[in-house]
Amino acid sequence: MKQQNLAYIFLLTLVATLGGLLFGYDTAVISGAEKSIQAYLIDGLNLSSLAHGATVSSALIGCIIGGAISGYFALKLGRKKSLIIAAILFFISALGSGYPEFLFFTKGEPSMGLLYMFNIYRVIGGIGVGLASAISPMYISEIAPANIRGRLISFNQFAIIFGMLVVYFVNYNIAKGQSIEWINEFGWRYMFWSEAIPAAIFALLLLIVPETPRYLAMQNEPGKALTVLTKINGIDEAKRILAEIKQTVDKSSAKLFAYGTTVVVIGILLSVFQQFVGINVALYYAPRIFESMGAAKDASMLQTIVMGLVNVVFTVIAILTVDKWGRKPLLITGSIGMAIGMIAISILSFNNIIGISTLVFIVIYTASFMMSWGPICWVLIGEIFPNKIRGRAIAIAVAAQWASNYFISSTYPAMMEFSGGLTYLFYGVMSILSAIFVWKMVPETKGRTLESMEELFKKK
Repeated sequence: MKQQNLAYIFLLTLVATLGGLLFGYDTAVISGAEKSIQAYLIDGLNLSSLAHGATVSSALIGCIIGGAISGYFALKLGRKKSLIIAAILFFISALGSGYPEFLFFTKGEPSMGLLYMFNIYRVIGGIGVGLASAISPMYISEIAPANIRGRLISFNQFAIIFGMLVVYFVNYNIAKGQSIEWINEFGWRYMFWSEAIPAAIFALLLLIVPETPRYLAMQNEPGKALTVLTKINGIDEAKRILAEIKQTVDKSSAKLFAYGTTVVVIGILLSVFQQFVGINVALYYAPRIFESMGAAKDASMLQTIVMGLVNVVFTVIAILTVDKWGRKPLLITGSIGMAIGMIAISILSFNNIIGISTLVFIVIYTASFMMSWGPICWVLIGEIFPNKIRGRAIAIAVAAQWASNYFISSTYPAMMEFSGGLTYLFYGVMSILSAIFVWKMVPETKGRTLESMEELFKKK
């Protein structure tokens, strides 16, 4: 344990988590711009709330695609090159989303073609998010020592939330003191363009990090794998780990269900529940939710920042406890907290009570998510699958996550038009079901090596 090069491990983790930061930045940047997009493209074309919901959530189509192809990219190109591609997609999306009129359309003249082009740029960014959401935790899980793996993968969720917090600050400062007219004409464009800076930094830093030792071993490059493992763990531990890796990758690649259906179903349901509890509704529509409580434009953006700070604090709690308390206790505790928060918001909504109490329960709900399902879901998806099916199984789990995310986010405006109380009650019920699912089906993986997952799920 003493030979672990923690500085080097954290450097590699930091670079990989920039993928998480851009994941958070790209998915939350729309929260400050969505009302301007509505004014410019939705209302300007007399389209419905369903069209608005679909446009706000359009990046998620790309996320589904990116998640689905992530296994193929990770296997054929490697973890590092796949993340470089994700960074390039983020950069293109940032510039294009801020100026969708580029080459083909006239600025200030809404049209269906322009709406489609905006959505295409958002989908391109979504593909980057889908790739990064699967491959960043995969990269971290494959370079991290078992005793701190949960903590390091949790840093990816911290980066996601930190990316959201950064963009909340960026959006707030762009909008601060400006008129609605200025924001609707210029401000929303600056919000999207701001993402180009971290995307470029991510691409450059990826050039200096190595490929993961497990991928190098799969590519029959044990010498390179040993070099990376030695730098991380010291020579003696590196040799032991490499021997263990070779035992699992030397065998022919296994079929997806070689270890039974249970492990794949657990991965999919972890992803589905993480979205069906409604977290991205709170993240994407945060300013609008706070405005509905009676907050002014600047105040709603400020309350969004407060919520972002709460998210960061409770994600740090998860990072500090995941390798001590384990995965299951944190998930079940978080589910109970989310259920309390959402059911309370539902009751307040049914009784038309809007005010500080609503904000308190939103904070309870998001804090519960951030100390549990936010980071721990990614920890489990990154570590639960045996080596021989990891790439494909993670791709399926992540694609299921983004499909669920798209369904929940795009249906939210229409559900709220029907009944706010029932909408929040649905998320509360999903929170209760998520606790039961973890209690009954999810194994504890704290302290296990990635190679031991093969034994955990080997068919009897």
